[in-house]
Amino acid sequence: MSGDARDNDAVLAPWRERWSLRPDGDAFATPSSVLQPVRRGEQRLFLKRAVSHEERVGGDVLAWWHGEGAVRVLMAEDDVQLLERADGPRDLAALARGGPDGDDEATRTLCRTGLRLHAAGTPPRPAGLFPLRHWFRDLIDREHDDDLLAEARATALDLLAHPAGDVVLHGDLHHGNVLDGGERGWLAIDPKPLHGDPGFDVANVLCNPDAGVALAPGRLERAVGVIASETGMGERRILCWALAWGALSAAWSEADGGDPTAARGVARRARALLGQDAGGR
Repeated sequence: MSGDARDNDAVLAPWRERWSLRPDGDAFATPSSVLQPVRRGEQRLFLKRAVSHEERVGGDVLAWWHGEGAVRVLMAEDDVQLLERADGPRDLAALARGGPDGDDEATRTLCRTGLRLHAAGTPPRPAGLFPLRHWFRDLIDREHDDDLLAEARATALDLLAHPAGDVVLHGDLHHGNVLDGGERGWLAIDPKPLHGDPGFDVANVLCNPDAGVALAPGRLERAVGVIASETGMGERRILCWALAWGALSAAWSEADGGDPTAARGVARRARALLGQDAGGR
């Protein structure tokens, strides 16, 4: 075991002992959590300790859903949760990369998962949720010289001023965050602590699972049609969310030294389709 793995293991050791768990793989860290696959008897589970405020509140959202469309939280104490492990063989990213039919099936699955999550939970909502306006602050709180960001800013401001509803969102609903839960079906993990317009949750579908899929010829138009059919949302509004989120995501990627290709490409294509629509398509 490497030094980092030993350190991560030590972070989780008190809860393994307290909850009678045994390791089922090395502990590992992400920027927001320390995690480890564990077993309790024959149950295959994940032990997770949040190390950021955002991740802690996201964990509260996960618990609030009570396993409806998401993995179950079996035990929780402070910033530590014992989670159902969804590790079935099906993979939405692989499905999407298999061609248009598989991509459409993955899109439908993500839409249906989002709808389940939006209907789950009972009042009161978890404390500490951010409004979508806070999430978009890097796009909307200043003017931009970049014409794509400038147009996306105007679009985001309009969407936020005229929400179609206010739900507890997943906030990061993409192919890597909805996993095969076996008999329980597809289950979401890793929500963000957000509330607002339900249309926001479709935007990440359009920018994922990678640039090869997201920017394939005709993919955006086809995916928008699938999302509209599944959710009842108008295609123009879906494209507006694609423009707003794609631009914000690209700006974040550029600031962090990441690859903005997929997000910026989707935002550009959405802007072009919206322009065609304004021209009387």
